Amino acid sequence: MRALVTGGAGFIGSNLVDALLARGDDVVVVDDLSSGKRANVDAAAKLVELDIRDPAVADAFAEARADVCFHLAAQADVPTSVARPDFDAEVNVVGTVRVLAAAGATPVVFSSTGGAIYGECERPANEDDPRRPLSPYGIAKLAGEEYLAGWNRLHGTRHTALRFANVYGPRQEAGLEGGVVAIFLEAMAAGRETTVFGGGRQTRDFVHVDDVVRGLLLAPEQGGVYNIGSGVETSVLELHERCREVAGDEREPLTAPPREGDVQRSVLDVSRAERELGWRSEIPLADGLRRTWDWIQGQT
Repeated sequence: MRALVTGGAGFIGSNLVDALLARGDDVVVVDDLSSGKRANVDAAAKLVELDIRDPAVADAFAEARADVCFHLAAQADVPTSVARPDFDAEVNVVGTVRVLAAAGATPVVFSSTGGAIYGECERPANEDDPRRPLSPYGIAKLAGEEYLAGWNRLHGTRHTALRFANVYGPRQEAGLEGGVVAIFLEAMAAGRETTVFGGGRQTRDFVHVDDVVRGLLLAPEQGGVYNIGSGVETSVLELHERCREVAGDEREPLTAPPREGDVQRSVLDVSRAERELGWRSEIPLADGLRRTWDWIQGQT
């Protein structure tokens, strides 16, 4: 198979590229390296340094002649979307439209978001629940999903959207998409203090990047929307305690007011992915945190 991965130099994308190469696929990565790193891309993959908003993305697709496109390039930080909603929309909406137009009949797997799209969850959210995004990031990702669905209706394609929970694992960086696991563990590794916003009782669904990659590999040509998460609710305070245990850090976190755009409760119902994709998360949080800590230690 020939695969094209937008955002393939980033956190999730580079882990996906490794898995595609491991199974023998030819891989082209399209990434502008604004947040991704060239060092993340295996030399066996071809890297095209290009912004997905650039019309030249059509030429990259034509040259790649891919059998599938995994569209992971994104502006993935909620606070940035709040501060710069126009920029967020340019990348996550206009960029996605350019990718869809360039892909043509090639099936696209789109990385969407669960937590930012559903808004506050009274129970584990399933794919048919109301979408009430509380940030421009969530709004833009929902718009991207609607473009995929519209393309499927208009052109008979079978593009698929995966709504990720809070993904964590090797290559995630605290200063980029800012996953809380990376923020906590990187600070503990450096001997810095950690901060919990809004009291820390807000809950999240944490899923390891290796589980997410397995979901991506199962998704091409499925069509529709699937939640990809652990289905397990964990408070930020509980996560901090587990990170302390892994890192051997005895300090309590600092506290700060809640951040604009943050939801209080976010957890996904993943039964559709289990039923239709044969997928479920396999890496418990404790094991995933240990793997992530070991990787961080290996970088120092």
